[in-house]
Amino acid sequence: MLIDCDECVMQHTSACDDCIVTVLLEGTPLRRVELADDEAEAIDTLADAGLVPKLRLLKKASNE
Repeated sequence: MLIDCDECVMQHTSACDDCIVTVLLEGTPLRRVELADDEAEAIDTLADAGLVPKLRLLKKASNE
């Protein structure tokens, strides 16, 4: 799973404050992360248990 904040309609909103990407990349200038399927599943499980924030990514509509 590729998560790119530049593709998210929520970028630069308060949703970023409560997004797992912010937690994963805290302190880095990166706004992009790639997760293996098992890593994404583990994060979903942790988020469902309330231990980490959920992924707030909402991709922009493509103009294709």
